[in-house]
Amino acid sequence: MKNYLLAFLFSLTAFWAASQSDKATKPATVLFTVDKSPTYTNEFIYLYKKNHPNKSQDFTSAKVDEYLNLFINFKLKITEARHRGLDTTAKFNKELKTYRDELKKPYRAEKDVLDKLTKEAYDHLTQEVKASHILVQVKPDATPEDSAKAYTKISDIKKRIENGEDFEKLARELSEDPSAKYNGGNLGYFTAMQMVYQFEEAAYKTDIGKVSPILRTRFGYHLVKVFDKRTSRGEVEVSHILLRSAKGNETKIKNQIFEIYDQLKSGRNWDVLCKEYSEDNNTKNTGGKLRPFGVGALASVPEFEATAFALEKPGEISDPFQSSVGWHIMRLEKKIPVPTYPEVEASLKKRVARDERMKISEQAFATKRRKELGFIENAVNKSRVITMADSSLLSGNWKFKGDSEANKLILFSLGGKNIMTGDFVAWIDLQKGKSKLVPAAFMSQLYDSFVEEKINEAEEQKIIKENPDFQHLLTEYREGILLFEIMEKEVWGKASEDSAGQKKFYKEHLDKFSAGSRIEARFFATTDKSFLDELRKKIDRGDSLTAADLKKFKSVQNYRSYEKGESKVIDKINWVPGLQEVEADGIYYLVEVARLVAPGTKTFEEARAQAISGYQDSLEKNWVTALKNKYPVKVNNKGKKIVLDELVKP
Repeated sequence: MKNYLLAFLFSLTAFWAASQSDKATKPATVLFTVDKSPTYTNEFIYLYKKNHPNKSQDFTSAKVDEYLNLFINFKLKITEARHRGLDTTAKFNKELKTYRDELKKPYRAEKDVLDKLTKEAYDHLTQEVKASHILVQVKPDATPEDSAKAYTKISDIKKRIENGEDFEKLARELSEDPSAKYNGGNLGYFTAMQMVYQFEEAAYKTDIGKVSPILRTRFGYHLVKVFDKRTSRGEVEVSHILLRSAKGNETKIKNQIFEIYDQLKSGRNWDVLCKEYSEDNNTKNTGGKLRPFGVGALASVPEFEATAFALEKPGEISDPFQSSVGWHIMRLEKKIPVPTYPEVEASLKKRVARDERMKISEQAFATKRRKELGFIENAVNKSRVITMADSSLLSGNWKFKGDSEANKLILFSLGGKNIMTGDFVAWIDLQKGKSKLVPAAFMSQLYDSFVEEKINEAEEQKIIKENPDFQHLLTEYREGILLFEIMEKEVWGKASEDSAGQKKFYKEHLDKFSAGSRIEARFFATTDKSFLDELRKKIDRGDSLTAADLKKFKSVQNYRSYEKGESKVIDKINWVPGLQEVEADGIYYLVEVARLVAPGTKTFEEARAQAISGYQDSLEKNWVTALKNKYPVKVNNKGKKIVLDELVKP
């Protein structure tokens, strides 16, 4: 039931988007009140049009009146839910927040961040970049003083490069990347997803022969010089025979690898030699085959990567070569070109979603959103509030100890509206949260949550101002969740769990449970007709069916009574006791009819589902009557006329 309701709610988004060209421009007038709470004409008109698209026969006075009565009943239930506080629970707020965030995505400037980043990553994968870098280390959480010191150093290096000094020479002398001392900062060729995102982005944006602007990653400040860019060569899949080097046996290993090479040239089988000699225990028994890899993936053994990509044809064998691991002979299995975007979109999107680039982009968007919404923080007052935290905060019992003036400190402004310490204190009182953090850290965490909530509220108001119908859509989600919660408590749950009430309803309404001629039968379904022959023989012999027998079938329906029209399978057979085979929609059925059942009243077990449904309707009807007595309903005739004039077609 809940899944159905939520699927219905999400379908509203598509309708709303399609209806933007038909926004109501007339001012809202009260249509009716429930417990003095108004419902306006524009909400009713919006919903009526949404629920009756392209159905001219529904735009009559009678149909509108019928819908109005149903809508009043709906609002009665929502009123009761609110009076019970169902819209204040943590569960409700969490669920609503999820929907609100989804609803707002189409109106945010960066609504397709994941798609955009995935396409960018693919574009980078189609190109390889050769670059060097200079690093000045600084920790992500470094003090402003340490960050400034590191930035000054990298700025001085950049000026020296601009004045003509050699990049490689400066990298060897000044870079804090340990490898720069022997490689001059040279990183070779690389492609997407191999470097931290900011570094990758800078490398791809910098022209050949140029040096990037100063950039910061979690490692510190960098300068990147780009030497070359070329079309990606995709991946290669190779096999290898490895002899590991060790001090004192270099000559012996070299001689042995060349002996193996000579045996290959003379026709000995690769797999046999690999199994006999290779010291790569992970691959020696499978022909030495390695997983496919791309440029930059084996940067620690550049000789291996270079040899792999130099081989041209599948089956081609390299000369023996040495790497930091040992001596190798390599055979090319296949070259794998970069696949098309549609081929890798789904898998690449999953990688991007887990990659730091997603987090970085979300942080950038959050910063941009704050700026657009006019967020200005008072760092001094924020710091004062954070220091007021003590151990009572961790148990949810914290009380503000400041004076009235401290309560009026401006923490931040948002869209020109000042948010005071008093607002934050009141918010904390509602949270009653607990934590194992130190008090100041927990207070800071609460503050960040408070700020985010206020920013979301401001963003929502901005969306509503620019797109008035968004308010209707948001109301539908909110009230849809409340409707489910209150209906579960008052109707669905009660009717399903109250077996005594079900039986009472059944006995009081026996006329609703009459049935015509029926048969008692069971049937078995399969796409393999041979199973039916096997099962039929077993039933004819009077053998009992085992669990293993039943597992062979697509579905099994146990004995129950069927009426005409209740099952297309039952409708296809002759109504006589015994076994019958029938086919429907490509499925084969074996039906066993136990007996014919005369017309009469269904037993409670036969009518149970029908009785529960009827009992639900009865509970709901009685409940709505009680709600009408509890909450006064008043229809505004002027508002009703506006609705009829708008909806009823001449």
